[in-house]
Amino acid sequence: MRTAAVAAMLVTLLAPGVLRAARTPEVLRSVAALPPHLAGLFSEATGFHKLQSGSYLVFDRRGHTVYGVDAALTTATKIVQVGQESGRIIQPVAFAVSSDGRFVVADAPVGRERVQRFGVEGTRLGGFVLPGRMEARLQYGGMVLNGVASIEYEGESILLNQPERGAIITEYTLEGTPHRNIGLLRATGHEGEPDLHRILNTGIPLVNPQGGYYFVFQTGEPRFRKYDARGTLMFERVIQGSELDRWLASQPTTWPTRGGTREMPMVPPTVRTAAVDRAGGLWISFTVPFTYVYDPDGEKTRVVQFHGAGIIAPTSLSFARDGQLLVTPGCYVFDPAVTLRGPAPGSRLP
Repeated sequence: MRTAAVAAMLVTLLAPGVLRAARTPEVLRSVAALPPHLAGLFSEATGFHKLQSGSYLVFDRRGHTVYGVDAALTTATKIVQVGQESGRIIQPVAFAVSSDGRFVVADAPVGRERVQRFGVEGTRLGGFVLPGRMEARLQYGGMVLNGVASIEYEGESILLNQPERGAIITEYTLEGTPHRNIGLLRATGHEGEPDLHRILNTGIPLVNPQGGYYFVFQTGEPRFRKYDARGTLMFERVIQGSELDRWLASQPTTWPTRGGTREMPMVPPTVRTAAVDRAGGLWISFTVPFTYVYDPDGEKTRVVQFHGAGIIAPTSLSFARDGQLLVTPGCYVFDPAVTLRGPAPGSRLP
């Protein structure tokens, strides 16, 4: 009787409608966007950042160009253009902006991986070429899964994900010297197949404005790690949610053994992009159009979707100092507290 009574109480407390509401993601409504006459200039905008001045940067990966956009969103100017020579970019992959507005672009002139630094107006500040020849790029749905596929830039250091170096994050000086490795590679069960092992350790390094770093694994079992400023692991979390269940269930877990010829394994990524807000919260966007938000302790606090002209599957996220969240594709601006139904309950700008 006691068990039945407790069960009845739980059914009463957790009514079906409440359970359905708990599973319903918040839909964030855009509060601004680049006008069509500007957005139409870009072949593939995969980076959109707001600077302290109120102006913007747009990284057009397919167009091999970085644009500056004025604060009034009326004009766009090419500040870094296509080309192999220093100060230009060719076959760019990754883009990152420092808190002071300087930015870096990773590209690949003549089969070599290069990182260049630029000032706010597009003036080249320096750069370096990574040793060795670039391997053939492995791409899935517009995402690059090998080489310098992701980059982060802050202060006097540049962070790359290069699992071939034996760590998930390699910190470089601005002159291109490896300074330290952060984070051990995770166990994959495929250590005997170096290519597959590396791809399963592909991910996104992120600077935490509150100090330290995050790393989000893009392939294999979705997880993220948090490190302090010294590079010491604070915690690791498995990413789970009903929104991901069907996608994850459809993914391969084994790959055929390859023979003498080298064949790169194709591992579909789960994570598209990620960013850290001013309070140190982590936002992770997936291949399916959902984004999970985690607090600084690693607890999931929100499930959101982005609504512009329709539901958006983000290819990049970035937070401005005023708390606004900028998203591509479409170059939309969001207030994280504004949903389609009005202010999110209990939410505030990060």
